[in-house]
Amino acid sequence: MQAALNTLYQTVVNLCYPPFCLSCRRSLEEGWLCRDCLESAVRIKAPFCQICSRPYTGEFGAPFSCPDCEDHPPAFDCVATRYQATGIVRDLIHRFKYSGEFHLRNLLVNWLEEALSDPRISAEPFDGLVPVPLHPTRIRERGYDQIAALVELLGKRAGIPVCLCLRRSRYTESQTRFSRKERLQNLQNAFELRKGSSVLGKRLLLVDDVLTTGSTLDECARVLQSHGAQSVRAITVARR
Repeated sequence: MQAALNTLYQTVVNLCYPPFCLSCRRSLEEGWLCRDCLESAVRIKAPFCQICSRPYTGEFGAPFSCPDCEDHPPAFDCVATRYQATGIVRDLIHRFKYSGEFHLRNLLVNWLEEALSDPRISAEPFDGLVPVPLHPTRIRERGYDQIAALVELLGKRAGIPVCLCLRRSRYTESQTRFSRKERLQNLQNAFELRKGSSVLGKRLLLVDDVLTTGSTLDECARVLQSHGAQSVRAITVARR
């Protein structure tokens, strides 16, 4: 009976408010994006760095690490992401983060689920999802914690516990204008383990929206590793 009512309700909603593409507003029968918009999202395909997922062109005979990861090994084991933060992907993420379009989290979590299926992530189980924390000031500016919102939904869909073990201990300037070195300096001592949290022996999966240089994930992973985490991997919606 309840299932029938739910179906009837959805039918009425679709008649009054037909589904439409979240990007171009074209009417849809199902899904979140039309075929053209979905195909315009630039996917990351091999060859790419096995640690940071930076895509490369050319022929590579075996899995490899990029020069940055070789010269400055990050604290996380790897970060998996399936999309480049350009075009439609960048636009949708920005709308979710800065324009209050909370409904976009459904699509962005779809893309996080794709990252979960990456062999580097799925090959070994993990004990919990760890959202990269925002400072309370940043949450007030945006109206909500977008990373926590994504992780909450991802955890429900995938049946994975969410571990709110990190906090941002100080406010930091936006990273967008900084070089890699400046980003690392800006983030020093910006994160800490929450009081009462324990990550000893745990295999953890950090979650963020966009990977740029990896400095944020690196600093978070260092905190987790310093408190005894067994391993730290990461996923993001996209990477620049």
